[in-house]
Amino acid sequence: MKDKLAALFADHIRTVRERWDRALAETGFDSVVVAAGSQREAFLDDSTYPFIVNPQFKVWVPVVNNPNCFVVYKPGKKPLLAYWQPVDYWYKPAETPGGFWVDQFDIRIIPDETKARQYFPKSGKVAVIAEGDGAGQGTTNPKALLDYLHWERAFKTEYEIECMRRANVRGARAHVAAEKAFRNGESEYEIHLAYLRAAETTEQELPYGNIIALNENASVLHYMLHVRTRLNGPQRHSFLIDAGATYNGYASDITRTYSSRKDEFQKLVDAMDTMQQELVAAIRPGVNYPDIHMLAHRKIAEIVLRFGFVKDIDADGIVTKRISGTFLPHGVGHFLGLQVHDVGGFSADKSGKSIPKPEGHPYLRLTRKIEPSMVFTIEPGLYFIETLLAELKKSKNAKYVNWQKIDEFRKFGGIRVEDDIAVTKDGHENLTRDAFAVIG
Repeated sequence: MKDKLAALFADHIRTVRERWDRALAETGFDSVVVAAGSQREAFLDDSTYPFIVNPQFKVWVPVVNNPNCFVVYKPGKKPLLAYWQPVDYWYKPAETPGGFWVDQFDIRIIPDETKARQYFPKSGKVAVIAEGDGAGQGTTNPKALLDYLHWERAFKTEYEIECMRRANVRGARAHVAAEKAFRNGESEYEIHLAYLRAAETTEQELPYGNIIALNENASVLHYMLHVRTRLNGPQRHSFLIDAGATYNGYASDITRTYSSRKDEFQKLVDAMDTMQQELVAAIRPGVNYPDIHMLAHRKIAEIVLRFGFVKDIDADGIVTKRISGTFLPHGVGHFLGLQVHDVGGFSADKSGKSIPKPEGHPYLRLTRKIEPSMVFTIEPGLYFIETLLAELKKSKNAKYVNWQKIDEFRKFGGIRVEDDIAVTKDGHENLTRDAFAVIG
């Protein structure tokens, strides 16, 4: 396994260097300094916030938990890593770098972050990618350079896709444990702990905060509370979990929804799962991602008709009158990689020009044409959100809604089904479904 990553990483770094060579040349820079970032103290306190590494740093090295490091790169030269390893007895310093990736770098250990400056370029035009004023020299975060790099980030190397395969396996294993905890009657908090144990991760290492939602809490799209109270059998209706994992800094993003019993809500979950797989089946190079989003709205319209939530109107009318947006208010997916919502989703080209979102769909995060080596999520949902239903009830479209049926389903909150998809030359690879198959 390590040997495979070593071979893939060598190809990955070769591709990264080629991309950055072109980006630096086209934007007029001779070299670049990329900061990992620093540890920040909380306001009026001496405790620190969790460290989150600069994603443009970890595209170079799988070092995600050590601040005050720098990658220094000049085209034609081996990239240098200034690696922070202080002499300290208050906190345990980072281990000396080792593993499959170290041969690709000229590694210099620095006991103090200021010592990194001795390795910074002394001449030429220098770009600095860092928070704030970064390294204190050169041009910090030049827009033209970042636009170019963000465009390129959409195309994953095989090393990056392999890391996301492994992140999906780790996440799928934890999802199975979470469902078991739900079936055993555990609370949101206890389900969350079961997930962490199965993923062998800490909260800080998660790619995003786990959404662990029982019943109507599933109608809150980014529900972050973990209620400690257990619900007894008759009180337990549904469970939505949106949770991922990381591998070498790359994320998985997986959502599943369950009913507590074999009822009509379970049939609705099954219908949404089938619909999600139909969306995935439509993915291939050359398709515009917004077309997948609009297909999701068409299929949501068909489902709300089939289950009797909407009446006296056809599916086209449900979409045209934007009734479908009440049930599916978010975009159908987003780029995935070094960040959960990876960059470049609206890029028209390397210049920073953007592709607009479809009118009436402000929360779509990806408008580009689908191309090989892209990785993104497909995550349609169907929700019973109190505020949106209240708006619909006040509108002219209220007459098309079966409010009695809606009221019966409010207690379930909603449904979301999400997989991570890697685009191939002639189709796609479902990283998430494959991961669930691997773990059995």
